[in-house]
Amino acid sequence: MRKWVPALIPALVAGLFNNQANAGEINIKATIPQINTAEYHRPYVAIWIEKPDQSVEKNLAAWYSQKKAANGDEGNKWLKDLRQWWRKSGREQSLPIDGVSGATRPVGEQSLTFTEGKAPLGTLPPGQYNIAVEAAREKGGREIVRVPFTWPVQKAEQVKAAGQQELGDIIIDLKP
Repeated sequence: MRKWVPALIPALVAGLFNNQANAGEINIKATIPQINTAEYHRPYVAIWIEKPDQSVEKNLAAWYSQKKAANGDEGNKWLKDLRQWWRKSGREQSLPIDGVSGATRPVGEQSLTFTEGKAPLGTLPPGQYNIAVEAAREKGGREIVRVPFTWPVQKAEQVKAAGQQELGDIIIDLKP
């Protein structure tokens, strides 16, 4: 009985690495545009995957003022201005969300990579989805951009959408 165990180990190890090599990947580039205003504040941004009914499947990022949040509820209270994300998922979360929460980001292109099987993407059931990116800025506006995609990815592809004011280009690179 023991003779087959050593032969089985290499097959199991190869299977583990094979699954990792075939893990799908989502790369998101979200541009925060330069806005010329007397009082500029970095926007709060939430990025999530939503189902066709616009319910949240996975939270991917929530950028807000964690420094203010550490001094009470000051940083968290403005998360409510990310209205769609807040109503659908944000208010139910225990903040900060491990692996999702982060500080606000400066003007320019911000890049994020998510790999299937790793948090926060984890396992995404097959289907049609949107990547939703919502931004809200103090003394500014609010905007949401949705980019549709199909999972699992059969071949590498790039899908794009563009915001009008608080968000610039949103580019999604999907890899099988």
